Amino acid sequence: MALQQHLHRILAEAAAEVAGAVFAEGKVLDHELAAVFTRNPKWGKRDRGFIAETVFEVVRWRRSLAFVANVPEWDTASLCAAQWRRMGIELPDWWRHGGAAVTEMAVREAALAEQPRAIRESIPDWLDELGAGELGSRWDAELHALNQRARVYLRVNMLRNSREEAVAWLASHGVDASPACGLPEGLVLPEGKTLPKPLRAEGRVEIQDAGSQRVAPLLGVRPGEIVIDACAGAGGKTLHLAALLGNRGTIHALDIEPRKLEELKRRAKTAGVTCIRTGLAQPSNLAALAGQADRLLIDAPCSGLGTLKRQPDLKWRLSPGQLDRVRRIQHELLAAYPSMLRPGGVMVYATCSLLPSENRGAVEGLLGSGAVALLEEFQISPSETGCDGFYAAALQVR
Repeated sequence: MALQQHLHRILAEAAAEVAGAVFAEGKVLDHELAAVFTRNPKWGKRDRGFIAETVFEVVRWRRSLAFVANVPEWDTASLCAAQWRRMGIELPDWWRHGGAAVTEMAVREAALAEQPRAIRESIPDWLDELGAGELGSRWDAELHALNQRARVYLRVNMLRNSREEAVAWLASHGVDASPACGLPEGLVLPEGKTLPKPLRAEGRVEIQDAGSQRVAPLLGVRPGEIVIDACAGAGGKTLHLAALLGNRGTIHALDIEPRKLEELKRRAKTAGVTCIRTGLAQPSNLAALAGQADRLLIDAPCSGLGTLKRQPDLKWRLSPGQLDRVRRIQHELLAAYPSMLRPGGVMVYATCSLLPSENRGAVEGLLGSGAVALLEEFQISPSETGCDGFYAAALQVR
């Protein structure tokens, strides 16, 4: 967005309030922004953009901003002041937070390069140590890439229009989109651009990262098959599977949260998808589906570290205990869910993590048992692709 040379008090206070809720209360950044925008419907696009840019960058660069401004990491108002200085905005007298500290920013910015990686790249010490321990020399490049702003990728709903038709339709609404290399259904928007909310409700395109778009095709679904999406959530990959099936077949979309399944139903209706059956991921439903599926997708709960471009608040909410918990869940899912496949059926295990312990490390036990054979796997590297980090392995039940 264009630099805003003057700070508006109401917007400045709103940005500091949202950042404070993220840091002090562990709130989800996207949800907090949506809530404050709902409460203030008169704010225009530029106002919302200013608040969102401020908060995302403060959350992304929390530790490095604290260093260059020489303030505590919990001093949200001063962190905002430092970010505004980075954006070229002059601080008015009424915003006294951090005023003295940020006058020394130029000197401390120069010294930032000499600080430990966890401060330079703004990440908790324990998470930096974990990433280095699991990824070794690759961690530097991956972490740096995860701190860059994400571009918006779209997946064309082929049930509603071709990619060429979607590009023309978007252009008619003032949205410039170009084909994403290597993705037959993918589009990418220019840097800093997003899809206007009214267009999201049309069902012709879905916001879906390029890495995520590679997961569903790995299942190799064919029209008429029975497919289970065992951790469907709000259904991004479920809808992709429906399109790959040509809406011919049955997808059982399971999740533990009814709210997400209701959102999936709404999205499916908008997208013109009729082959999805939703259900809770509970023992009775799992038992009823035993031996039924031709294909099974386990888009497993994970650390989400591959998505830090879009969710920088995640690194401050994640804890070692939470990571241990999701690893246990991953192993439990891999132990229980393959029973829903027919003999010879294919499953894909996927995460949006970069950590080998959540990825190949999670499927090693299943491979070692001889119950499945590895057909294909990939790890998407943010530093090599500019996309989110994803892992997926296709396994065939013997």
